[in-house]
Amino acid sequence: MGGKYRITGNTYPRMRRPRNRRKLVLSTAAAVVALGLAGWGTLQLIDVFTGGDKQANAADRPKACPSPSASTPAKALPKPAAIKVNIYNATPRSGLAKAAADELKKRGFAIGKVDNAPAAYDKKVPGTGMLLGGPTAMNGSFPVLATQLPGAAQKTDTRRTADVDLIIGTKFKTFSTPAAAASALTALTKPAPAPSSC
Repeated sequence: MGGKYRITGNTYPRMRRPRNRRKLVLSTAAAVVALGLAGWGTLQLIDVFTGGDKQANAADRPKACPSPSASTPAKALPKPAAIKVNIYNATPRSGLAKAAADELKKRGFAIGKVDNAPAAYDKKVPGTGMLLGGPTAMNGSFPVLATQLPGAAQKTDTRRTADVDLIIGTKFKTFSTPAAAASALTALTKPAPAPSSC
C-alpha cells in the first residue's frame, strides 16, 4: 500500500479488537457469586438432612434440670385459733348460725358474734356462704376458712380489724369433713413444686 497507508519499518500493527476489561471483571465476579451461592445452598441442604451441628451439640449436652429443693416457698397462713370468725345466718332456717359456730369452735377457730345476717345480706347470699373481711384477709384468713366451706364467695370491706364474717347462704348444707378440710389446708401450706422441663 502506498500513500498515507504505507507501512514503513519492520513493525506491523496488530489487527484485533482492544480488550474490554470491564466485561472480564464482571464475568469473573458473577462466576464467584454463583459458586458462593451454590456452596451455601449445598451447606443448607446438608444441615437439613443431617440435623445440623447445633441440634447434635444440644443432644450431647445434659439438660439443666432444677433441683427438687428449688421450689416455691410455702405460704405462711394463720392457724385456725388465730382467726376470729363472726357467723351470721342469711337463710330462713333458724339456729343455723349457732350450729355452725359450735362446729367451727370444735375445729379450733375463735368465735366472735353469732347472729342473723344484717339486712344488706339477709336472704341475699345465694351460694353456700360468703366470707367478708378486710383486705389482708384475702391472702390470710379467707383461704384457711374456705377449706371448711368450699365454694364460699369472698369479699373485702374497709374494716381494719383482723376478724372475718362467715355469712351462711341459702345453699349451705354442711361444712367439709374434718379430714377433707385438713387435707385442703395441708395442700395450701405445702410449697408448690417448680415446673420441670426435663
